[in-house]
Amino acid sequence: MLNSLPENIKAKYERLRPSILKRLEDFAQVPENKYFYELCYCICTPQSKARSAFEVQRILEERDFLHKPFNAASILREPAHYIRFHNTKAERLLEAREKFLEVKKLLKSDSSNSEKRDWIVGNIKGFGMKEASHFMRNIGYRDLAILDRHILKHLVEYRILEEIPQISSIKKYLEIEKLFLKFAQQINIPIDELDLFFWSSETGEILK
Repeated sequence: MLNSLPENIKAKYERLRPSILKRLEDFAQVPENKYFYELCYCICTPQSKARSAFEVQRILEERDFLHKPFNAASILREPAHYIRFHNTKAERLLEAREKFLEVKKLLKSDSSNSEKRDWIVGNIKGFGMKEASHFMRNIGYRDLAILDRHILKHLVEYRILEEIPQISSIKKYLEIEKLFLKFAQQINIPIDELDLFFWSSETGEILK
């Protein structure tokens, strides 16, 4: 495991850091009335483009999906913002809406960040550890790893992992998250900043 980023990568990180910090501040300032639509975004992202999920989120909010529910499958299958498994995800959007009052209660509770994540994984269909971590990060929670393929690729590149793993259990997810956190501590860059840096290195933008 490296104790620091290569100098050229570190220089790139320093250039991007103001934008990364601004994005994290944006997440911390997301108002509560937007939380539901961040939940919708994270239902849509698996195996689909982040930009497409972002556009679907915008449309659902524009149509007041939380208060005026409807079957969103037609929106999810639009070519301009196509979401894979659109019928299943449309069902999960409606199910998440039914559970959202419980989610709001959870977020206001004294439970730890990891306990809140565990509840979401266990109670909201379509949410594994990655999606739950992503949702919580997008509304301002910190220090939860979003272990998507972009991140795993960089963990291999920096010799934290030998190869991109199949994360088939919560136990495996937590093992890799622990390694990622240890690496972040060693190079003295918060995991949330590393996440956005690795993401932007792959995609060319700092989205969410």
